[in-house]
Amino acid sequence: MAKIFVTRKIPEVGILNLEKAGHTVVVSEKDGVLEREELVSVLKENNPDAVLCLLTDKIDGEIFAAAPQAKIFASYSVGFGHMDLDAAEEHGVTLTNTPGVLTDTVAEHTIAMMLSITSRITEGDRFMRDGKYEGWGPMMLLGTDLKGKTLGILGAGRIGSRVAEIAKKGLGMSIMYYDIKESDFLNSELDAEFRKEIEDVLTESDVISVHVPLLDSTRGLINMERLSSMKNSAYLINSSRGPIIDENALVMALKNKVIKGAALDVYEKEPALASGLIELENVVITPHIASATEETRGKMSDMAAKNIIAFLNGETPPNAVEKK
Repeated sequence: MAKIFVTRKIPEVGILNLEKAGHTVVVSEKDGVLEREELVSVLKENNPDAVLCLLTDKIDGEIFAAAPQAKIFASYSVGFGHMDLDAAEEHGVTLTNTPGVLTDTVAEHTIAMMLSITSRITEGDRFMRDGKYEGWGPMMLLGTDLKGKTLGILGAGRIGSRVAEIAKKGLGMSIMYYDIKESDFLNSELDAEFRKEIEDVLTESDVISVHVPLLDSTRGLINMERLSSMKNSAYLINSSRGPIIDENALVMALKNKVIKGAALDVYEKEPALASGLIELENVVITPHIASATEETRGKMSDMAAKNIIAFLNGETPPNAVEKK
């Protein structure tokens, strides 16, 4: 049947499904991201009929030219900013992603980061491991309660809405949000307050959680000016896309107590961190693992495989990315 090249090792459920459908699967032998030249080389060598790629792969015209027989590139990701939609159209390539499958997982991780930074959990863990604990004290590592506080959601899509729901129903927080349009769910089910201007959410919220997509208009959305507009007791949480926050500005804001703390799972120039970020105590940092559960990563693998199988069967893939 067809040959599928997978650019990096992924949970085996998708690989097994492709093989059960009668296809040959070749998985990259490299333990890590293929560099640009390596990816071009292996694609030319294998000449696959389909490619299962990842968010860490820059997919553009050069890549399509290296695999001229592959008319589908199925990304193991929700985001598709790493794929050139114009170039795909020019080369007659169908692109797919894995939307919806990680909503609950990312939302839960976002809440976990929020609790970690406000309760100073990771800071306390380091305190213990460094042998600094000498007994209970009334002023030691005081955190912040979330019940009754206002959570500001930037971006009321699937994940942002789920974070708001957990915070409202599970933690007793009030919800305020900014988006390009109002959300019937947030308004009616969570009694949330809609704001037309992002500045209103920033100035009025105790915790800000970022869930907007990465676009030209959102790159650097949270800069020093907007950080300075937040309460100095506020926290910033980002499990969306790193470049939405000016990371150098955030470091300065955290150092100078412009805001109280931050929790990040994604970074502006990933995997690099802004200078000084790692030394700060008032920040929780996780290595882009918001969707990293066995259940969710397995579903992503399965979904990417099903997109390829449908395409090779002459059907429209269930998660084809459409150029808007």
